[in-house]
Amino acid sequence: MQSLLRWSVENSTPSTGPPPTTTTNKLDPGIIDHILGKPDAQLMREALIIGVDERQTEDDRLQALDDLEMLVQNIDNANDLEKLGLWQPLHNLLLASDTTDTLKMQTLWIIGTALQNNPAAQLAYLDLDPLPTLLKSLSPTSNSAETRSRALYALSGLLKLNAAAVQQMGAVGGWNALRICLEDSEIRVRRKTTFLLNTLLLPTSSSQVNLQPNINLPTSETAPPQIHANSHASMLSDPSSVSTSALTLAAIQKEGEEGSLSLLDALISALIEPVPFGVDGEVEKDEEFQENVVRILYTFATSCNGAFSDVQKRSLSGFLGGITTTQGEESNFGLTNGEWEELSGAVRS
Repeated sequence: MQSLLRWSVENSTPSTGPPPTTTTNKLDPGIIDHILGKPDAQLMREALIIGVDERQTEDDRLQALDDLEMLVQNIDNANDLEKLGLWQPLHNLLLASDTTDTLKMQTLWIIGTALQNNPAAQLAYLDLDPLPTLLKSLSPTSNSAETRSRALYALSGLLKLNAAAVQQMGAVGGWNALRICLEDSEIRVRRKTTFLLNTLLLPTSSSQVNLQPNINLPTSETAPPQIHANSHASMLSDPSSVSTSALTLAAIQKEGEEGSLSLLDALISALIEPVPFGVDGEVEKDEEFQENVVRILYTFATSCNGAFSDVQKRSLSGFLGGITTTQGEESNFGLTNGEWEELSGAVRS
């Protein structure tokens, strides 16, 4: 601060006296940084350098990664992860065997934030073949509930409106991993899983997505984020790249390995006979989770023209009929009365 004050005095124009000479003292670059702040690109580099440095304390590393997550909330900064060569060292934190659960959780948060509504970042990260690593982070045997929840956040960021990533899910066991998530002891993981499945299943039509620069592109049913031509170049050049519905529809109907139940069967089972959750398995049902599953079934039957099997119809008929009889119209699981009738009709047909 004293250097800044001295430079200001030495280089100010006096109100009286002779005019200043043409030579002035050059301001130290460090003082310029103090005045204007460092460029975001430099801040991102410095944050990740600390974040990956094992010699730093974990608290310092977590703080640096938290700073990086705030920076990549800006879509231009998120795109700079590729330009600055930061995707690989960031992903390496997930791969390193000595990365603590807390550091992994914060790394997943950065990744998920950078990928949100950003096809350019999605494709850059997809080049690192990240799906196996993200799916491994969903395992309850080696990851905390918070880390599993953050892993789903990152996975959602990679898969939404990204047909190329969804296409890879089958080859790496991704759909089976999501099936397992339907029974996770952490209810947030179940909720996020079902919300993601419905998002991937929803058809993306030209009337829903107007692929022109500077317009809004929906990534959920309620929040239309802004589209940026520089970040959405792949989407603008190939509108089919955002279509995940057909791939997801085929995946949820397909039987599992060795004749096991399909993902659709698993969803119906999770609705009708949910596995208890909580620390001691003390909670049996969750309203939001049930609403999410019912919404998937509605999307499957109406938006995707999917057909339930006879066995599925019998299971759903008994469940939906029992709900209507005992609790009336108030228990439509988030559907309007009209939507409820459409779903019920699909089950009865």
